[in-house]
Amino acid sequence: MGFASDTIELNAIIFKSLNTMVFRSKDFNKKHTFALIKKQKIDLNMPTTIEKIKCLIIGSGPAGYTAAIYAARANMNPVLYQGMQPGGQLTTTNEVENFPGYVDGVSGPEMMIQLQAQAQRFGADIRDGWATKVNFGEEVHKVWINDSIELHCETVIISTGASAKYLGLPSEQHYLKMGGGVSACAVCDGFFYKNQEVVIVGAGDSACEEAHYLSKMCSKVTMLVRSEKFRASKIMEARVRKTENISILMHHDTVEVLGDGQVVTGVKVKNKTTGAVFDIPATGFFAAIGHKPNTEIFADYLTLDETGYIVNIPGTSKTNVAGVFVAGDAADHVYRQAITAAGTGCMAALDAERFLASKNNLKDNLNNKSLNFNTIEFFL
Repeated sequence: MGFASDTIELNAIIFKSLNTMVFRSKDFNKKHTFALIKKQKIDLNMPTTIEKIKCLIIGSGPAGYTAAIYAARANMNPVLYQGMQPGGQLTTTNEVENFPGYVDGVSGPEMMIQLQAQAQRFGADIRDGWATKVNFGEEVHKVWINDSIELHCETVIISTGASAKYLGLPSEQHYLKMGGGVSACAVCDGFFYKNQEVVIVGAGDSACEEAHYLSKMCSKVTMLVRSEKFRASKIMEARVRKTENISILMHHDTVEVLGDGQVVTGVKVKNKTTGAVFDIPATGFFAAIGHKPNTEIFADYLTLDETGYIVNIPGTSKTNVAGVFVAGDAADHVYRQAITAAGTGCMAALDAERFLASKNNLKDNLNNKSLNFNTIEFFL
């Protein structure tokens, strides 16, 4: 029937019973017994280098660290691998002023350090490394770290996030790292540009929405559309066109983000039609050309939408694979805020805890049965 094969531990219990009741009896049938072992997929030579984990969290940031806090407090012994960018996207944010509890604001890196310390306080095992391969197609969820460490997990919480897309200009990357005027989130950073002039590049609904958001606090917003038409819906395009302090430059490329080495002072652009190059004064440069969810390694097992975000069961953190949960921007392409990521991290840990409790109840019921050959055959 299949439900007795949920964990390696349960396989071991059945095998131990087989050893006691069959191998020592006069009715021992070696061929039949090892057929049962094979059917149960019991690996008698399982390498000792494989680590068994009750709750694995892949990725950090507000989602991963919050999941670790809740999982640790629930005695789930969570192990969290921080990924290639420990702390996630917030480590590139200079100031966070919209997360509850920080009256005077906090820097993104400082906030992540505090969340990590809080998780470790309750016993979460925080490790360096990133997941390079998974196998969710078997009874035990397998995850490989750095292509070398194999983990067998009862539950997995995915909080790998999404990476903002940038133009890739050296000057853009310089001021992004400096925290001096380059951003990919108007809602996060727009407040710092009150009554200032900014430039935003993008042509989709999100770009229009962010340009409109910036227009409410900035004196002028210059919107650079790299093609000859918007990709946004007609209603969103009409909204930005009707906003007085939004100037739209169609068919323009960003050549360079200008600055004094510390902060942005302008943007050099090129008219792709005429070839004319000119500077636009600005103290902020916003990239609104999309995000890329960090979910490639899960594509063979989890349901993803057309842009690569993990599809969760509405109202939960559950994926299409039992025991695998998702939190944060790996599934959220709408809000993408630290507070919403933290909330889904909480949900994922609670869902994982309930999953384990249900699984353990099933195991307890099975262990209470008299394990003879007929019973084992029934469970198989």
